[in-house]
Amino acid sequence: MRLALPAAHHSMAYLLLCIGVSAPLIVHAETAEPEDLPALGAAIDQASIVGLSSGGYMANQVAVAWPERFSGVGVLSAGPWGCAQGSLSLALNQCMMTRRGAPSLNELEERHNRYIALEQVGSAEALSQLRVFVWHGEDDEVVEPELGELLAEQWERWLASPEQLRVARSEDTGHGWPVRLPDASTPTPQEWGNCRQGGGSYVLACDEDLADEMLDWLYPEREASGGSVQDGVLTAFDQSEFAVKGLADTGYVFIPEGCEAGDCPVTVALHGCQMTQEAIGDTFVRHTGLNTWAASHQQIVLYPQTENSMANPQGCWDWWGFAESTWQLSPLHDTREGTQIRALMAMLDRLQEAPQSD
Repeated sequence: MRLALPAAHHSMAYLLLCIGVSAPLIVHAETAEPEDLPALGAAIDQASIVGLSSGGYMANQVAVAWPERFSGVGVLSAGPWGCAQGSLSLALNQCMMTRRGAPSLNELEERHNRYIALEQVGSAEALSQLRVFVWHGEDDEVVEPELGELLAEQWERWLASPEQLRVARSEDTGHGWPVRLPDASTPTPQEWGNCRQGGGSYVLACDEDLADEMLDWLYPEREASGGSVQDGVLTAFDQSEFAVKGLADTGYVFIPEGCEAGDCPVTVALHGCQMTQEAIGDTFVRHTGLNTWAASHQQIVLYPQTENSMANPQGCWDWWGFAESTWQLSPLHDTREGTQIRALMAMLDRLQEAPQSD
């Protein structure tokens, strides 16, 4: 059962609510088992990772851990990398709200440098080459906009040039993923939120195509090919092959027509808390606008999925360490050793593998 909470409610459960306008076919018959994630020979030099809220925190973690594997990262409604430092208390009180004060970027930089020295994340040189998009709604009441500003400042320190960073803000917009609905659209079972409220899905009908703006920035040299989203396929795959704590059994991947032949880049798209398929159906995997851009630019979109559990009741990505061994004094969730990071990279590896010949 989905948890319904008023927008102004700031209980612990509410604080954990971290979070393509077209409809390709979903291949997931009621009686059929999802198939293995396919090897598609995807391009290895233009992968990107994007995410919203807890997915934004995780996108940061993956990009910092493996910067040489990506060309760009997009972060929506999240704060600086490493913010929680393995503590749920910090995650709630300093990384979503700042009731314990704002996180110290200098302290987080010490954490980052320690990881680099131990070779637990990628090099500073590789990180400096990324292209980065950071967005925050100015009326976000779940993750304070100040934290998005700190994230942008953190990336400014890391990048080789300020021209690699795009920072966007949206007035009168709350916590969620803004989309522009087509003229003929009707509300889905998970009704669209308005710009100030997340609604049931945190996909916000703001007349703003944020996916298009973000991917245009991350891929400035990619030109549209005119492909249609209806010609692509949104396929369910067996995610249990990559099983780690916190991941669901089924994930999704959007494959535009022609990408079965190889050489299409991959965008890994990470939902926020309470945005899994179990919680909101196919709203996130269909309606963020990512699939529409991907179809016209020959881009594969991978949609990994989390699941709810006692340790993670809202189905968040692990940005504070819940998926690691309880005996660890300092969980390595934000390093190359992080269990969820390893699983996400294994999925990317699979898509980039050359398909086996018959």
